[in-house]
Amino acid sequence: MKLVFAGTPVFALAPLESILSAGYSVAAVLTQPDRPQGRKGTLTPPPVKEAAQRLGIPVLQPEKLREDPSALKAVGADLMVTCAYGQILTQEVLDLFPLGVWNLHASLLPAYRGAAPIARALIDGCRETGVTVMKTELGLDTGDILLSSRCPIYDSDDCGTLSDRLSRLSGELAVQALEKIARGELSLAKQGEGFVCKKVGRTQVDFSRSAREVSCLVRGLSPAPLSFGVTEGLMLNFWFAEETEAEGAEPYGTVLSASPREGLVVKCGEGAVRITELQPSGGRRMSARDFLNGRKLKEGQRFD
Repeated sequence: MKLVFAGTPVFALAPLESILSAGYSVAAVLTQPDRPQGRKGTLTPPPVKEAAQRLGIPVLQPEKLREDPSALKAVGADLMVTCAYGQILTQEVLDLFPLGVWNLHASLLPAYRGAAPIARALIDGCRETGVTVMKTELGLDTGDILLSSRCPIYDSDDCGTLSDRLSRLSGELAVQALEKIARGELSLAKQGEGFVCKKVGRTQVDFSRSAREVSCLVRGLSPAPLSFGVTEGLMLNFWFAEETEAEGAEPYGTVLSASPREGLVVKCGEGAVRITELQPSGGRRMSARDFLNGRKLKEGQRFD
């Protein structure tokens, strides 16, 4: 069975490695073009390209696959596995693979179709999510389901830690899916009604929300693009927040504690959050207690 692997970010590395470790030969890797990154705009290859080059796998990087799939067609593969590739596939591309195109999606479909399913599950306060292997069709993540597996979400998770676990789970399911396809065991389930989630962006925290909602937002946007708060002209990026109890009738957004011993605690519409990691604008990531050593952040001041 000759296959192509399509993926771009770090999330797709574990599935690629799992497929290779299981003994499957990857004829080519399809990934996004190199992009400028950082303040200097240095042209940087995607993580999947770097991995493929180390492994000696040919790499295809069309700017717009829909406009010219000729290089992909020339591979002559039977099947393609996709994982966070980042381009919409046309029917012409889908028809290139007699055994189908199979996508690894980081949610329990039909929930959280589209972009940022991991961040959205965290932001929405879900207690579990998972990975689905679906047969790709023209609709956005609407194809029939071959396999799925659940994954718990812990209060200690941010988008980075949860992504790591889901990436490894995607690798396990990719191998299981290929085994089923090789044996011709294609028992597929139709998806029910679902919804599409949008990309996430940098967001200012609304402390009128409950502590649970604020904590979930902070964790869902960490390590990128991050949430932030502003108090008396000071802007802080938030890396991690946990729920805690609050006493008193202070308005939401009030700093209840700002000492190295107690940490940074901010009143919410219901309860409070303890910000445990943060980053001042233009500064580095640090613990809140390190930040509060010698900083002029006082109890009683408010976040906008």
